[in-house]
Amino acid sequence: MHKRNYLTTLLLSLLFIILFRIITPFDGLSSSGMALIGIFIGILILWMKVSIDWPSLLLLMLLGSLDELSFSSVLASSFGSGTITFLIFTFVLTYALSRTPYLKKTAKAFISSRIATKGPWAFVILYCASILFIGMFVSPTVLFFLYLPILEEIYKVVDLKKGDKTAAMFMMLTVIMTGISSGMTPIAHAFPLIALQNYSKVTGNIISYASYMAIGIPTGLLSAIVILLSFALIYHPDMTSLSSFDALKLNLKEKEANRSDKIILALFIMVIFLWVSPSLVTSITKEGFIYQAFKYLNSLGNTFPPLLATTMLCMIRIDDKPLLTLQEAFTKGVSWPSIIMCIGTSALGSALVNESIGLNAYLSARLAPITTSLSPMMIVLFFILWAALQTNLSSNMVTATLVSTAALSISFDNINLASLIVLIGMMSSYSFATPPAMPCVAIAGSSGYTNPKQMAIWGFIAMFISWLIFSFIAYPLGILIL
Repeated sequence: MHKRNYLTTLLLSLLFIILFRIITPFDGLSSSGMALIGIFIGILILWMKVSIDWPSLLLLMLLGSLDELSFSSVLASSFGSGTITFLIFTFVLTYALSRTPYLKKTAKAFISSRIATKGPWAFVILYCASILFIGMFVSPTVLFFLYLPILEEIYKVVDLKKGDKTAAMFMMLTVIMTGISSGMTPIAHAFPLIALQNYSKVTGNIISYASYMAIGIPTGLLSAIVILLSFALIYHPDMTSLSSFDALKLNLKEKEANRSDKIILALFIMVIFLWVSPSLVTSITKEGFIYQAFKYLNSLGNTFPPLLATTMLCMIRIDDKPLLTLQEAFTKGVSWPSIIMCIGTSALGSALVNESIGLNAYLSARLAPITTSLSPMMIVLFFILWAALQTNLSSNMVTATLVSTAALSISFDNINLASLIVLIGMMSSYSFATPPAMPCVAIAGSSGYTNPKQMAIWGFIAMFISWLIFSFIAYPLGILIL
């Protein structure tokens, strides 16, 4: 950013922060609630225009200056949040997995399968399916950069050039499927976790990973299918170049898996099992040793499995070398800017629902007259559309924090709040329209294979399709499950 633009943005941010501390609070809002709104607007400007890391640290200091809060309580709700430790150790685990040949082997298995050779669209479908499958277990940033060299190799083999309509479709689908996959599970995905954490703070109830995935996976698959159909029927690219495509020509050579790689994969599978199985088993059986064992595993929480796996990665040595060192994992495997922003949004979420500040009650009082005049379906449509638009225009984490907090501030009749919060967390991941939404959108738009205008048009089409599926299919599914 140019120096003048940076200073202008910084001054504008500080203006909101200072102004909302000195002007008369809105009717029914405390002075700290008013200051909190100013802090939120000011930091949001910095997040969108400057950076996501140091503004998050500034946010912590500003929150600690509010009368109803203290620095110790802000630090406890941010750095001390279970969501943060969960993300750190999950990033470590997925980094270890990314060093093995299994991710590329999985991608190659999809796109070189017998089904993928049935025709151009069969290949496109299998390419997207591979992104969705791998993306359920790794962060969207890792996933996108994993697929960039694969996509470049496809362009080279098929002889697709920058400006080709088909090349643009592949790049757009890579971004869109990356976003969808990150909403299908809470594994290594911060945005759903923030919404689930807010739900737990306000209601005292916990939505299990198994329940979340029972909604997220089929919803993601259905969204992907309809979006692919829209590309086939509306975008209608020339698929001639793919007619004679031979996936075996792709140069995706990977080393053979060694003993270390196999142990890393086994630890990853163990973690998935420890995340999913306790809630499933305890819902089936209610007595006996098995029930007690899995009930105990469930009580350990979601951070324990990746913490256990990280410890074992460092402890197990092959040829007198550990499978992974924490120094390497924390240096190369953890997205610290994302962690810092998540720390900030975690503290912000706690401040937004703080009873002494009263912003939650203020939102409830202002939104209640609107929502009481709406039918349950209109309320669902409203909140999911809010999440869809905001995550595609600003930040996923801010969307998950703000929209879930707003939904949790209202007492609804005939609304399944758990299902709505799950869908808000999912929709926060469906960001594929504008550069502020996700880094991969900006990278794709500047790649030359597609451009910001194409990404915006098809990103918003994908968003609109997802909004309808979430509202009319996923929400009723959530009612059945939760």
